Amino acid sequence: MIDESGLNNLLQEAREVKIGTPYGISPTLSLGKLEGRDTAILPRRGHYLVPPHRVNYRALIWALHTLGVERIIGIHFADSLNPRIKPEAIVIPNDFIDFTKTRSVTFYDMAPTMRVDSSHPFCPELRTALIRAEKSVIGKAWGKVICVCSDGPRYETPAEVRMLRALGGDLVSATVSPEPILARELETCYAAVCIVCNVAAGIPGRLTTEEASVAAQNTANILRQIIKEAVENIPEKRNCPCPHALEGARA
Repeated sequence: MIDESGLNNLLQEAREVKIGTPYGISPTLSLGKLEGRDTAILPRRGHYLVPPHRVNYRALIWALHTLGVERIIGIHFADSLNPRIKPEAIVIPNDFIDFTKTRSVTFYDMAPTMRVDSSHPFCPELRTALIRAEKSVIGKAWGKVICVCSDGPRYETPAEVRMLRALGGDLVSATVSPEPILARELETCYAAVCIVCNVAAGIPGRLTTEEASVAAQNTANILRQIIKEAVENIPEKRNCPCPHALEGARA
């Protein structure tokens, strides 16, 4: 799991490690048991020491791959572009739009070129488990939701928000890409869980980072229940396209 919301205390028998990768050393991971399964929890931004546009996303995904992780749940903070999605909602998006400009988005910077299929940007099997868990915990879940990723660290302007809405965006986050792309290149399942902190710019009021902290606190118990139930119900064997993502991808 790649986390932003402080889920480390979910683990039993936890111990801490750092993993060396070709892209640098990972933040400190917590390794332990969650619902009887071996689980790693990795703080994406090193407990907020690193701004989102400077996160070493390749090191994060490679470190989990080195540990033999086959499925990744990414926890993200997001703001709502959709009036129907209110602050403190927990949303499992089915698609994303990448508007980042400064990030390394592939492990294949040199030959051969690998063009992985993005027809299902998030693992359908993992996403289904999360949606079922959310419905079980709170009685409902959002269906098709598109999350836009911007570079940050600033918030979007009102004009940018209008553009993103016009393109079909429901949420905007500074971290939702490139993790699913990188995971797919390593044939690893990935699904995102977005904690909605506030509505995006263009409405009365001023956006601050305090909303993210408040949203994380207010949704913490519900999020923990959803994650625990989803982990418990994920099939042991993967039955999704992700393990075969590189088949036919070489250009």
